[in-house]
Amino acid sequence: MKKLATLAILGSTILLSGPISAATPQPAQSEKHAEAYVEYREAIFELLKSNMAPLGGMAKGAIPYDTQTMQTNGMRMEQLADMLSDYLKVDTRKFDVDTEAKDTLWDNYSDVESKIGDLKAAAANLQSVATSGDEAAYRKAIGQLGGTCKSCHDDYKAD
Repeated sequence: MKKLATLAILGSTILLSGPISAATPQPAQSEKHAEAYVEYREAIFELLKSNMAPLGGMAKGAIPYDTQTMQTNGMRMEQLADMLSDYLKVDTRKFDVDTEAKDTLWDNYSDVESKIGDLKAAAANLQSVATSGDEAAYRKAIGQLGGTCKSCHDDYKAD
């Protein structure tokens, strides 16, 4: 999310030119700090994966559609997306830590934030669609959610 910055000086408001990011990456303060944040990121991604897996099975027809699972997993993924920004904003590049994050993640952080927003929106949409009873809509909503994951992986996850 981008906002225009304002600055109040002696009762006057000055509009600063250019947008600012709601969150900007901050460098890890030590190797221990970097390692901890890599661990936290990986934990969130594992939880996202564990919630996406049954949804993918439903979309492929490998398991039956289950409205409650779609709603619950969509809610969980939306909540996990809220946490992603906090753990991705710690730039771990200057330390030799084992991570699958590409360096470009922190160079393009506004794009990362946008992709997190897309994930949240797709997860919220899945929750809404789950109650519709329309199996074609289920498949599309699950596909959109999976597409948001893939988009970020394609750009910011090392192979």
